[in-house]
Amino acid sequence: MDESLEQERASAPPFGGGFGGALREARAWAAPRASALSCAGLLAVMTLNMLATVARKSITNDETVLIPAAYYHLAAGDFQHVSEHPPLCKLLAGVPLLFVQPNEAPADLAPDTLAPTEVTWAYQEKFWDDNKDIYGRLNFWPRLPMILLTVALGVVVFLFARELFGERAAVFAVFLFSVEPTVLAHGRVVQTDIPAAFGYLLTFYALRRHRRGATWKRAAWVGAAAGVALLGKYSMLLLGPVLAAYFVALFVRATRRGLTRRAAAGQTGLALAALVVVVNAAYFFQSRPFKPGDVTWARVAFEPHGDLVLSAERALSYVLPTDFVLGVFWQMWHGRVGHPAGFLGMYSDTGWWYYFPVAFALKTTLPFLLLSLAALGWASWRYARTRDGRFLFVLVPFALYTAFVMLSTINIGVRYYLPAYPFLFVACGALLDWLLGRGRRKLATACVAAVLALSAFEAARAFPDHMTYVNQLASARPHWWYLSDSNVEWGDDLWELAEFLRERGETRVSIAALGNARSLWYEGISAASLLALKAGEKPETRYAVVGASFLNGSVIPRMKGLSEEERVNFFDSYRRREPEAVIGGLYVYREDGR
Repeated sequence: MDESLEQERASAPPFGGGFGGALREARAWAAPRASALSCAGLLAVMTLNMLATVARKSITNDETVLIPAAYYHLAAGDFQHVSEHPPLCKLLAGVPLLFVQPNEAPADLAPDTLAPTEVTWAYQEKFWDDNKDIYGRLNFWPRLPMILLTVALGVVVFLFARELFGERAAVFAVFLFSVEPTVLAHGRVVQTDIPAAFGYLLTFYALRRHRRGATWKRAAWVGAAAGVALLGKYSMLLLGPVLAAYFVALFVRATRRGLTRRAAAGQTGLALAALVVVVNAAYFFQSRPFKPGDVTWARVAFEPHGDLVLSAERALSYVLPTDFVLGVFWQMWHGRVGHPAGFLGMYSDTGWWYYFPVAFALKTTLPFLLLSLAALGWASWRYARTRDGRFLFVLVPFALYTAFVMLSTINIGVRYYLPAYPFLFVACGALLDWLLGRGRRKLATACVAAVLALSAFEAARAFPDHMTYVNQLASARPHWWYLSDSNVEWGDDLWELAEFLRERGETRVSIAALGNARSLWYEGISAASLLALKAGEKPETRYAVVGASFLNGSVIPRMKGLSEEERVNFFDSYRRREPEAVIGGLYVYREDGR
């Protein structure tokens, strides 16, 4: 009887017979994987969104130097280009450039006496001039790996949320991730912000898994994840105290975790070793000697303690790559001197403690903003009531990074706050899932659907200008008044400006904006600088273009004979005029009589 049954099954058509059988098989396969498939679908749509944006947007201000640095990092093993940023974004962006094969600048273009930042500018100018024929490819291909990294971040959001709060919460978290304008804007850019968010979340995901089972393998993964975070952005040094506190607690409570203290110490050492190996691997296990320019910079930047700093740099370079160490100290110097910024009509080089909470409130969609506030309150209430440790893995990383970034003197973009975003997505996903599990299911379903639909609508409405998106709270004044720099303009609107001018028969423009002017030159538009005009002098072109950051005034360079008030109000006459068009972060003015 068994043999006849087996024969009957063998002779049966595939999938149980016909299209209906195939459909049943497909449903049976998909049902247990519904959440993962939903996540994949959301991230696929997000990818298409970013690819469509890349096709329309020129490179940003920072990509002007980071894309050449990415190529030289991989092709020449020259790590000093943009050493003020760690190499994860350069490693990724450089891979497709190995196949594009751009022309290289000569190795001896910059003398050893130059500081690292001066070396960068010498090479990047030559790089773009020598590769104008493939400018479009250099705009597209380096960004593709960054989009893939953003998708990988979405996958970790899904895994982290699913492990903490379940399948449905994970899908909600990924949905919110995939439609957030700031994520969409910076997920396609060669920069350090998404890599930092990826590394920060990955480290806490690894810590969560190690806490559930303190194995040697998981300890190694904690160290490797922290190494990836450090390669993403130097601000991830914040993880040092976190890991120290975690492994000290592991050592003290080893017996409760089923470990000997010797094993706990060994796992701590393994995690540290994995971190050091990962960081060194990104520099191909090379650590170059200090050059005269490096020595001079350290002594001048940290005067009167320059020699002490230089000694510290040399000592650290025995364990970590020289350019990594120099980058860390460059960021320390940058944080000490600050950076010009504009905020709510104010100006400062050292920022405001409340900058990032306000910038977040203005730059995210209102549905997500309100949901985030509700989720943080709900998660805090749930933890206070139940002592459920899952909520700590959301609240603590978020609070820690928020407190850290509020101490920052560099207030030039909400992008610096991106490492905190994933924990908000997870908390919001958990809250939406919890609401659907309560009474009054129809009302809860309607509320959840409304939040998701409005968030998606805002993202669609902002396309392709996610970089310059601000919500309805910033509607009383022009956007440049509220925020500056990469919040409202970052140089990636120049291609669209070139198209605007060509449609009107223009081949010349007067401009003051962030970005690589070659994005205009290679599109047949010659550009004259508005900053070169004297007071009261009018441009000779039919159109004048002022970027939002220049209207704000914070990015205007300090010039001899120009007071601080005159500097920030350099384009005050344009502020009082109505632009003919606004292209992303560019304000286009028609000059009368031209």
